[in-house]
Amino acid sequence: MDELRLRITSRCLDYCVMIITETWLDSFTPDTAIELAGHATFRADRNKESGKKRGGGLLVFVNNNWCTNNTVKVVHCCPDIEYMMVQCRPFYLPRELTAITIIAVYVPPQANAKSAMKLLQPSINKQLTTHPDCAMIVAGDFNHANLKSVLPGFFKNVSFPTRENNTLDQVYTNIPDAYKTTPLPHLGLSDHLSLSLIPAYKPLIQRQKTSEKSVRVWTAEATTALQDCFDNTNWSVFAKGSDLEGHTSAVLSYISFCTESVTTTKTVKVFPNQKPWLNSEVRALLRARDSAFKSGDQQVYKEARQSLVKGIKEAKRKYKQRIEEHFNTKNSRNMWQGIKTLTGYKDSCTQTNSPDITLPDTLNHFFARFDQENRDTITHPAITERDDAPIQLEQHQVRATLRRVNVRKAAGPDGVAGRVLKACADQLAEVFTTIFNLSLLQSVVPSCLKSATIVPVPKKNTVSCLNDYRPVALTPIIAKCFEQLIMSHIKAAIPANLDPHQFAYRANRSTEDTIITALHTAVTHLDCSNTYVRMLFVDLSSAFNTVHPHKLVNKLSNLGLSSSLCSWILDFLSNRPQNVRMGEHTTSTLILNVGVPQGCVLSPLLYSLFTHDCSPIHTSNTIMKFADDTTVIGLIDNNDDSAYREEVQHLKQWCDDNNLHLNTAKTKEMVIDFRRTKQSEHSTLYIDGEEVERVESFKFLGVHISADLTWSTNISHQVGKAQQRLYFLRKLRQVQLPQRLLVNFYRSTIESLLTYCCTLWFNCCTAEDKRKLQRVVRAAERAIGTSLTPLRDIYTGRLQQKASITIKDPSHPGHSLFSRLPSGKHYRSIRSKTNRLNRSFYPQAVKHALPPP
Repeated sequence: MDELRLRITSRCLDYCVMIITETWLDSFTPDTAIELAGHATFRADRNKESGKKRGGGLLVFVNNNWCTNNTVKVVHCCPDIEYMMVQCRPFYLPRELTAITIIAVYVPPQANAKSAMKLLQPSINKQLTTHPDCAMIVAGDFNHANLKSVLPGFFKNVSFPTRENNTLDQVYTNIPDAYKTTPLPHLGLSDHLSLSLIPAYKPLIQRQKTSEKSVRVWTAEATTALQDCFDNTNWSVFAKGSDLEGHTSAVLSYISFCTESVTTTKTVKVFPNQKPWLNSEVRALLRARDSAFKSGDQQVYKEARQSLVKGIKEAKRKYKQRIEEHFNTKNSRNMWQGIKTLTGYKDSCTQTNSPDITLPDTLNHFFARFDQENRDTITHPAITERDDAPIQLEQHQVRATLRRVNVRKAAGPDGVAGRVLKACADQLAEVFTTIFNLSLLQSVVPSCLKSATIVPVPKKNTVSCLNDYRPVALTPIIAKCFEQLIMSHIKAAIPANLDPHQFAYRANRSTEDTIITALHTAVTHLDCSNTYVRMLFVDLSSAFNTVHPHKLVNKLSNLGLSSSLCSWILDFLSNRPQNVRMGEHTTSTLILNVGVPQGCVLSPLLYSLFTHDCSPIHTSNTIMKFADDTTVIGLIDNNDDSAYREEVQHLKQWCDDNNLHLNTAKTKEMVIDFRRTKQSEHSTLYIDGEEVERVESFKFLGVHISADLTWSTNISHQVGKAQQRLYFLRKLRQVQLPQRLLVNFYRSTIESLLTYCCTLWFNCCTAEDKRKLQRVVRAAERAIGTSLTPLRDIYTGRLQQKASITIKDPSHPGHSLFSRLPSGKHYRSIRSKTNRLNRSFYPQAVKHALPPP
């Protein structure tokens, strides 16, 4: 204590909080012996009930210049762990934080680490439920324990050894990059380094600038005026003396002009840390309070403060009532928007502003790089006698499509808002039906309908190169309506059983079906002796952007699409104007003749048809596809993998022939082999002389698959994300939203995450993994105040539901596995030699499937 006092006196130690573990204090040591001048003292001594005679003891000093509003919330002492929780409300805090919670922890070397963390977790969850916006600091001597094993959402702040070569002392926070940690000399006779933590956290108001946005103001009178304007318009005038391009451009320009004439725009400031309930009345009360403070009249100031408190309570009550009304009126969009505002939830990876004004032009040329490599000549398919007449659209079809427009979608380069198309569907259906039919008759798409503004969306939080941006095309909404009408005709002309292993963009198919089918193929083969499986997860670089239209059209023609429709699709994908917009910067326009733009309605369907002929050449191999995610599964017998290697080389050649780039650097291979005696090590796979990296775990369509087919890695990631989302649930509880709304929020954001593809892994995971999942459910139950559906019941229900869908779909790859017994009352069980296959999806689905009708 003398050394500590000396350091404080000499200003060597001037910290807001000091935490000391292993104090060895007991009831015989008076407070006066350990008090520090200018600091509040909080101690948690060893007690007789814990049975401890050596070690232990916690001490927290809080600087009075930083905070005097301190409360001890929890003190716990047992053989496995000691901890003390102190809640502080400092004189200054960033607006987004409500309190600072400090937890001093000591875990003895001989303690059970799992038991210790399970004892600490409920106290932390309870505090976070009460104060979801508090900054949580958990610091102390953890020895071999790891808080992230039970609270994955917390972050470590110590990355260097604290005792010899071991990191025994750790500081966890619920805020990433909260502190900069540096080591200090040992204090007294301690064999542990002292740790100094300097705040690195920046308040939200400093991290995000105040932004302005323009909002178009719509009134009921404006909509009526616009409808009257279009009712009295002679649309035939726009078609006289002009081609289809001029006709379409004139109509779109006229619609934009009329819209601007009947509406107004206003500029709104958006503050990053502004509370959602902060309205004009509260702002007026804030100004009144500040004026009263400056006046020096104590009575007036007191009354102004009381009025402000009442006004804030009333504003919060009104905002909560508004959110509840959205729930009662089943307005899910407004309800979810209100919930996101209440919780402060923001979508990640959406910031596209950059101080580099040359970046948009650089990105525009980068996204168009594949067009520069294209030297193909565009030739339209010849019209044959067998072709039917061009597609003719009816006015009622166009009207119905316009009425289904999502008004929340951003307008494309033409500037025509979805709200205009939906509100004036009756007035605009005739003119757009004429334009659409002329386009189909001439097999020409006006450039104003296929132009695109690219809004680069970061693929991850930290952008390091141009390839970290995803080019999402913003196209005219009316063009999307046109594409929807064309898509139904394309689907009608394509065989329903085409490419059964392409699971994307098809009814009754999902990522879950893809993974289930892939793993069933693998575990069924592994059920035989002397077998193993090799899975190749192929990465295709910018697959959508490298499709050559003429090769696509040739494949569509071979599938039976008419030449006129093929010509229309070819023109739709050719000579496409494109620019890039980032913030206020918009680039010049480039013309593209390669790729199917990401953001168009037809693009996913066209890509899946383009890759339909990517099929295995050996029966021992399977190629699974979900959009551009391609996986090769090689079933190896007796160590002979020659067929698998030929398959990989054939896939590489197919990619080259179709101008798709197989990125070997990002392609990964996983070997699943449970044989006890292996004759030799698995040889490395090479593609064009480049080695393919072999991994023990891979994230496949959102699910982490391990080479040993265990699910601990996948569940740890799911639990970590779910723990983070518990914060939003606690925020909603804090504003006292009704219980039914909290339950719906839990089911849509937390339960959906915990049970993603649960039919695949729940029956195969360990009891410890299930306990991890259940801890999240229990934390949610405490926050909501009611019991929730057990995960086991959810698994059983979804298992039966998935089985029922598969049974009713003859084109599903798993349909043949459901074979009725002669009695007709049950399905034939799938034979299995190993528990691995028996506990997988299809054997369990057959077992739990509802009896056939």
